[in-house]
Amino acid sequence: MIYGGTSAGVAAAVQTARLGKTTVLIEPSNHLGGISAAGLGATDIGNKQAIGGISREFYARIFQHYAKPESWVQETAAQYAAKRRTPSADTMWTFEPHVAEQVFREFVAENKIPVLFHERLQRKNGVHKRGLTIDSITLESGKTISGRMFLDASYEGDLLAGAGCSYQVGREANSVYHETLNGVQTKHATQHQFKKTIDPFRIPGDPASGLLLGIHEGGPGEEGSGDQRVQAYNFRLCLTEDASNRLPWPKPQNYEPARYELLLRYLQAGVADFLGNNVPMPNRKTDANNNGAFSSDDIGVNYAYPDGDYATREKIFLEQVNYHQGMFWFLAHDERVPAKVRDNINHWGLAKDEFTDNGGWPPQLYIRESRRLVSDYVMTQRNCEHRVTVSDPIGLGAYNMDSHNVQRYAQDGRVFNEGDVQVGVAPYPISYRAIVPKESECSNLLVPVCLAASHIAYGSIRMEPVFMVLGQSAATAACQAIDAGVAVQKLAYQPLRSRLTTDRQVLYWDPPKPKAK
Repeated sequence: MIYGGTSAGVAAAVQTARLGKTTVLIEPSNHLGGISAAGLGATDIGNKQAIGGISREFYARIFQHYAKPESWVQETAAQYAAKRRTPSADTMWTFEPHVAEQVFREFVAENKIPVLFHERLQRKNGVHKRGLTIDSITLESGKTISGRMFLDASYEGDLLAGAGCSYQVGREANSVYHETLNGVQTKHATQHQFKKTIDPFRIPGDPASGLLLGIHEGGPGEEGSGDQRVQAYNFRLCLTEDASNRLPWPKPQNYEPARYELLLRYLQAGVADFLGNNVPMPNRKTDANNNGAFSSDDIGVNYAYPDGDYATREKIFLEQVNYHQGMFWFLAHDERVPAKVRDNINHWGLAKDEFTDNGGWPPQLYIRESRRLVSDYVMTQRNCEHRVTVSDPIGLGAYNMDSHNVQRYAQDGRVFNEGDVQVGVAPYPISYRAIVPKESECSNLLVPVCLAASHIAYGSIRMEPVFMVLGQSAATAACQAIDAGVAVQKLAYQPLRSRLTTDRQVLYWDPPKPKAK
């Protein structure tokens, strides 16, 4: 039983079918592929040679799609090739959302995988256990799904929480896992920090007037200390500059211009870098991500999301929609915004042929981090830096240790963001033990998305290609555990490694040579 039709969930379901086991994939929405099919077309991975198996097969199928002349509508393949960052002979890592979902649906159809759409876990008493073993889960519709093995492939980790497994929300203190990049980080990175001094008060220079919206009272906290704050979410918008395929910017129902006063002051100070991470996609589209100090990340509003009930999450989701749509409406229409900026924004718009059931707006919020399993082995900064190497790899992480900003505060009469960290890594192995719960908590659950990792290590692991790798590896382990009749924690590693290698997973990478002193 696989909960969550994310990229990891689909990869796990495909592997299960290929290994001759039956499965059911449960997805709360009516879409497959998670954020990979919801706007994140500029694949974040670092070293692409670290990706194998079904994950690499996905990007190969993307390549095969765009090898067909009929796939190019708004531009030619040659025109796009001139803009591509990383051309490849057999894989393609930038793509339109509808193409990604088409590939995920083909995976499911080819392997005859049953999918229950519009079904979600009954959060209260919805996971039924006999001792340490999950017998079944109950969905809000009243359906009960039984199985031998259960995979939580969701971004939120509701199944692992319902099964009584330990987990973490927010940032650990550096002292917990002997790290340096966890917890509060005010001194480390400046890429998404304010480049100019911006007054934080509603009436400039007057602290008694209160702070602008989006800035919280109090300082950031002690450097390196832990907290329950969560890095910012956003939507990965698929925009287009093609007027024939461009929708007008939607004005949100609860448009609040005061929400963007800080952005206005930043623009008036001469900084307009909010679209600086606008990666070209095929057919004159983009994957528009957060960039700079004030952009699409709605900083500080998502702290209640991981543990929130469905109503709480829906409220946060709608706040994120209102914020993100409102920002573009403000930039496109408010006459206080410099004309050059307005003209640039109105050159773009939502793509008419994407998310056609939702007015061109992505249905999936980018949940960069939610719950994280706490298992008998937790991946940390030390793994990412090759100071500790695991003996039971099931895939490789390869992206920067990356955290988006976590909070926005005022200090000494100016505005600051806090939490942004971006430190490069060489590919490193991810432990099998990090995707299974503590042996004392649950014997037949695997967690390839909300796996056991510290905040900063998770920031490196949490990339969609790696989630697909881990989904495939989790499904392989689940099938072998069924055949061996053992708890997932007792599974022999050598047969697992042999099968993963047969299925072209990449498990090992030569560690970087130490720098000469």
